[in-house]
Amino acid sequence: MTDDAQTPYTGRCYCGALAYAAEGAPVFKAQCHCRECQYFSGGGPNYFMMMPKDGFRWTKGSPQEFTRSDLEGAVTRCFCGQCGTHILTKLPARDHVVLKVGTLDEPSQFGAAKAAIYMVDQQPFHLVPDGLPAFERLPPR
Repeated sequence: MTDDAQTPYTGRCYCGALAYAAEGAPVFKAQCHCRECQYFSGGGPNYFMMMPKDGFRWTKGSPQEFTRSDLEGAVTRCFCGQCGTHILTKLPARDHVVLKVGTLDEPSQFGAAKAAIYMVDQQPFHLVPDGLPAFERLPPR
């Protein structure tokens, strides 16, 4: 599920205290319905792009980070300490980061999700386009 586009992506938080640039082709574009993403999105699915970690850089500010200490292999969430916008998720031992599409300066660059994941936690009000591959948890690698 690799996208061939080498589009440079830029984005920011709601208040503008953080900004970023991301280069490289998205490895995966999806909508996530897991319960954790519902907390961060305010209830809906989370639209994201998995991007090469070495192509991501902060161009303004430094994020606050949060990692749950009670989970083995927990992800680290990067967010604005001023307005709270969740921008990025760092994955342990992975060469990719998870970039939140709503923070892009041009969200239309996302195009369309290639899959819906963690459907096990889908709520009745979550919409999944007809024909979009959907997985109870994660797709096979």
